[in-house]
Amino acid sequence: MLSNRLLTALAPAVWGTTYFVTTEYLPPGRPLLAALLRALPAGLLLLAVTRRLPSGDWWWRSLLLGALNIGAFLPLLFLAAYRLPGGVAATVGAVQPLVVAGLAAALLGQRMTIRVALAAIAGVAGVSLLVLRADARLDWLGVAAALGGATVMAAGTVLGKRWGSPAPPLAMTGWQLIAGGVLLLPVALLVEGAPPALSPTNVAGYAFLATVGGAASYTLWFRGVGLLAATEVTFLGLLSPVVATAVGWLALDQGLTAAQALGAVVVLTALVVAQLPGRATAAGHRVRPGRGNTSAPGGNERA
Repeated sequence: MLSNRLLTALAPAVWGTTYFVTTEYLPPGRPLLAALLRALPAGLLLLAVTRRLPSGDWWWRSLLLGALNIGAFLPLLFLAAYRLPGGVAATVGAVQPLVVAGLAAALLGQRMTIRVALAAIAGVAGVSLLVLRADARLDWLGVAAALGGATVMAAGTVLGKRWGSPAPPLAMTGWQLIAGGVLLLPVALLVEGAPPALSPTNVAGYAFLATVGGAASYTLWFRGVGLLAATEVTFLGLLSPVVATAVGWLALDQGLTAAQALGAVVVLTALVVAQLPGRATAAGHRVRPGRGNTSAPGGNERA
């Protein structure tokens, strides 16, 4: 349904503010701390609200999904944000729909159609037009972090779709945020040491990331993973660089060129094309919230 897509799209739209918040509100050189404070407090808040713990296989499944979607993805995201211009990081991260399409073919029996492949390539091209600059500095560790972040998030999306959900989105989101946060805690302390003294601006930035960018956005995202096809969900992630560009234009007084406007049009077109129903929709079925793994070859995805 259109309403499900719109609600899910709010998550990457909010995540599009991450680069702005990171550079303008957070202390420099602390990507692991940013990831930790985005995840763990939000997860504990959701656990306090739902008062529901995993059971059976969902202990290790929540740990794995939390490691992919939170524990590995967030530090890679912030590392890329610190080491790369936002345009380079966003362009590299835009390969995620291609990765999801490939993993969906392997794990969900979803055939990668020409339409989806072309939409994914167009998405990367549109993002590069939107945010990439001719003088952009390439830092290979940052590029590797951005590519790794796209890959682990893609794996988490496909596995989450394959396994379905045994609980409401709030509970599922809380489990994953806590699992990812617990994994991040010792790593952050070992690599970055004790947190620095935080200014009111820093506290406001971390609070925004934990509540709006963490608890609320991830709940909408994981809800969408349960209700929509994996390729539909991942293409919505292309909204992040569009929003990031808009925020830079509005909040930082950055100019908007004709190439950027064209890039935004290409990205939005690719996103819409990817949402169009394919033949697999009529023959397949979706994993519904509250069920376990109901996947079958060709049964969970829309072409």
